[in-house]
Amino acid sequence: MSYTRILTGPKPKLAMPQGATDTHIHFYDSRYAALPNTPTPPDASVADYAQVMDWLGIQRVVVVQPNAYGDDNRLTMDSVAQLNAMPGIQARAVAVVKPAVSDAELARLTEAGARGLRIMALLGGTLGLDMAETMAARVAPFGWHLLLQLDGRDLHQHAAMIRRLPCKVVIDHIGKFLEPVPPEHEGFRALLDLLAGGNVWVKLSAAYETSKTGAPHYEDVSILARALVRAAPERMIWASNFPHAQAAKFGYPDDAAMLDLLLDWAPNEADRHKILVDNPSALYDFA
Repeated sequence: MSYTRILTGPKPKLAMPQGATDTHIHFYDSRYAALPNTPTPPDASVADYAQVMDWLGIQRVVVVQPNAYGDDNRLTMDSVAQLNAMPGIQARAVAVVKPAVSDAELARLTEAGARGLRIMALLGGTLGLDMAETMAARVAPFGWHLLLQLDGRDLHQHAAMIRRLPCKVVIDHIGKFLEPVPPEHEGFRALLDLLAGGNVWVKLSAAYETSKTGAPHYEDVSILARALVRAAPERMIWASNFPHAQAAKFGYPDDAAMLDLLLDWAPNEADRHKILVDNPSALYDFA
């Protein structure tokens, strides 16, 4: 795939503020061995993503360790270093480490830009929910948060555990309800309750992965996104989900149109500034 296709469509209507942040992307490189039963899209490089940054108006980015590479964080961290070497760009990482990781390695990753640990209950993740409490205790002293991806329909079953975690928590992809649910669903109500507790953030991203109503409005997911923004705009963040690792399954989305969903989800400009700049700046320690 050539990611130059991103530059062929209309630019987004949303004018990005200075410091706009994309909080969830991945890089892939076929020179690295991929784990079985994990998404392995075509190679996606820093040069490819630089086109997206320019097209959408992004200056800050968070690189999330893909499932494909387990706890081999080399590509993620090398890419963060490349991005930080680019004028006007700042990058951070969400890494994957196992319980035997040393404090020295956690300190090294922190110095290199890691600010979070990925817990993935779907698609062959290296660390599941059963490891969340153990690993939170390991990474909290380094200022890391946990990034959780699970089927949001089960959130109410895990809410008590999430509240016990000694660090900040980010819930991926609008809760990742694998079958979109109404706002009254117990899983979504649990997500709202977690937001009210003050230590949970939600990533507004990847509506195309779970929507059954589809483009351009993804209304069955958008109704949840709007409710989350109304409830706690100060704890929402946004992400492109480049390079859309499951594009072979869902189709490659229109990146500009996906960004423009924020105009519907967060119609207030002050809220959008929180989502795109202020909230991720605090969460990921951007200067």
